[in-house]
Amino acid sequence: MKLLPFDFDRIDINHILITNISGESSIMDKIEFEALCNEDFEWIADTKLNELIAKNFLTPDESLALSIDLLANKLRSRKDYLRYFTSLHMIVLTLRCNCMCSYCHASSKAGIDDKSYDMDELTARNTVDIIFLSPSPSIKIEFQGGEPTLNFDILEFIVLYAEKLNQKYKKELSFVVCTNLLDLSDYQLDFLFKHKVDVSTSCDGDKRLHDCCRKSLVSESAYDTFIKNLKRCRKIYGEDGPAALLTVTRNNLGSLNKVIDHYIELGFNNIFIRSLNPYGYAVDNKVQLGYSVEDFVFAYRKALAYIIDINLQGKFFVESYATILLQRILTPFATGFVDLQSPTGAGILGSIYYYNGDVYPADEGRMLAARGDKTFYMGNVKQSSYNDIFNGKLIHKIVKNSCVECMPICEQCAYKSYCGADPIRYYVESGDIIGKRYNSSFCEKNKAIIEEIFRYLNMNDPKILKVFWSWINRKPLEV
Repeated sequence: MKLLPFDFDRIDINHILITNISGESSIMDKIEFEALCNEDFEWIADTKLNELIAKNFLTPDESLALSIDLLANKLRSRKDYLRYFTSLHMIVLTLRCNCMCSYCHASSKAGIDDKSYDMDELTARNTVDIIFLSPSPSIKIEFQGGEPTLNFDILEFIVLYAEKLNQKYKKELSFVVCTNLLDLSDYQLDFLFKHKVDVSTSCDGDKRLHDCCRKSLVSESAYDTFIKNLKRCRKIYGEDGPAALLTVTRNNLGSLNKVIDHYIELGFNNIFIRSLNPYGYAVDNKVQLGYSVEDFVFAYRKALAYIIDINLQGKFFVESYATILLQRILTPFATGFVDLQSPTGAGILGSIYYYNGDVYPADEGRMLAARGDKTFYMGNVKQSSYNDIFNGKLIHKIVKNSCVECMPICEQCAYKSYCGADPIRYYVESGDIIGKRYNSSFCEKNKAIIEEIFRYLNMNDPKILKVFWSWINRKPLEV
């Protein structure tokens, strides 16, 4: 019997997690773990021994070549996203916004009349032309802002032009618009629905929590207008649309259970508990809105337990970030989440096109550019070719320096198969795209959440496992 390479970490006083390069994992008690390390396999129970062989931690001598091939196939499946470069294309239609959020990562511009921050038709046409040169068979165009519906003429142009181009390219084409729902006309809603443009919005909790950070410039209460237009959307899209995104600030950090209850009350069946990121106005207002990683993880753990309990009581409700991690832990399949990829998903899975045609590998890159830092500028759709943008020096640099399998500290971390690299975040934190793991908030937060998920898995509670699989499969728990 041969012992194959693995990493490990202690998840509690009596149990050790082991993982391998393909993302397989096993939780062992101390005695079995010591026996494994000493290759005293007779001290390991037969059921555990068979599990370790099946997951390629151990292999019979005569099956070494087969085990290596199996590990390679599993790793290939986990890295499958590299085959489809690039599928998500975010377009900033305007920096104008009718809502001033105190944490706005995009540094939107107050006021709705100054159209100097709008994308024009020539830039839009060139952007779509570049997008359709992507080798990916699947193309998703996501409209962002500011408030993208303030430049609805260009949104219409892009949708219609993309649909026309797709008669030639025949890709799997989809659209989504990220809107605060403060000002949508019947015409706009009808157009979005007719052309199958999904709607994504934001909700930070009840009226008090939502309005404390989100100040409407077109109505007295951002929340009241949001609720009115949410109902209008659902009359057209049905009860499953639109989806909502939560931003956690100091104002709602201690009230996440209340926020979850409000999401359910509003008819949402999932929530993405997203921490505040160090971009845009969130940096300017950090003292008022920020919190420590420890405080966020503490609140997240309580919220996750609360959501699990809601499911156990018979209500299907998903925590989206945990679901992404569970899919990475419990299945061999790739996930499309940009932040948790190695090499980075920035530029490979997604890219963003600024209102002036500048291209960045991720949303965070254009957020830095809005503050005057164009470190992650890849090119411009009016001046650069597809090859200049997506095969240029910047994309090579960030890919070369974002493989966790060979990054300092990451390379020996037991969680590296489930995490990823975020070179833009590392650059913000340390001035270096490789970053410093020992003081990285990105690393600290993700490791703590992954550890929490493994604690639940270690309980081996059949009911909780059924809840987790219902999240992965996006199907209500069968009672």
